Amino acid sequence: MKRILAYGDSNTWGFDPATFARYPAEIRWTGLLQKALEPDALILEEGLCGRTTVFDDATIPGANGLTALPGILAADSPIDRAIIMLGTNDCKSVFGASSAAITDGLEQCLRNVTAAVDPADILLIAPLDLTDAALGFGYDDRSLAVSRELKRTYKQLADKYGTAFLAASDVTQASDIDGQHLTREGHHALYEAVLKVIASML
Repeated sequence: MKRILAYGDSNTWGFDPATFARYPAEIRWTGLLQKALEPDALILEEGLCGRTTVFDDATIPGANGLTALPGILAADSPIDRAIIMLGTNDCKSVFGASSAAITDGLEQCLRNVTAAVDPADILLIAPLDLTDAALGFGYDDRSLAVSRELKRTYKQLADKYGTAFLAASDVTQASDIDGQHLTREGHHALYEAVLKVIASML
C-alpha cells in the first residue's frame, strides 16, 4: 500500500463555506481519492485551515506550513508520494506578500518534502484564483492579483524540481460565497484531475 501525503490548507481539510463545517469524506477531494485508490494507497490527510507556506499568523497557532512539516513528515513516515497545495492564505493582505515571495516560501516547504519523497513522486498544485467574493475575508484587490500569478510561478517551481504540476484554477473555481473555498462540485473536479496524475505515479 502506497502512503500518499496530502499537505495543504482549508481546501485540503475540506472547509465548507456554506456551513463553516467540514465536508464529509465522501465529498472531500482527498476522501474521493482514497476511495478510488483503495486498496492500493492510503491518503494521509494533513490539511489545516489558515495554513501558509512560511508565514506566522498570530490568530491561528501552528499555521506556518514550513514549521509544521518536520513533525508531520516524521509522524506520517514512510511517505511514498506527496501532494502539496498551499498559497491561498499567503495572499492575505496582512502579509503583503508577492507571488515571488509566496513561491519562495513554497520552495522551502518543497525542499523539506523532497528529503523524504522523490520529486518525481510529488504533485504540486497551484491554489484556486481568489475572486471578488473573497474581499472582506482578509483579502484585498492586490491579494486577488497575486493569487492569479501563482499558477505561473508554481509551474516554474515544479519544472525546477521535476515534480508533477496542476493548477486548481484550470479545473474549477472558488465558491461564490467567499471566493476562496471549493464547493462540493469543486472538490469532485479537483479529485478527478488529481486522480489522473496520481494514478500515473502508481
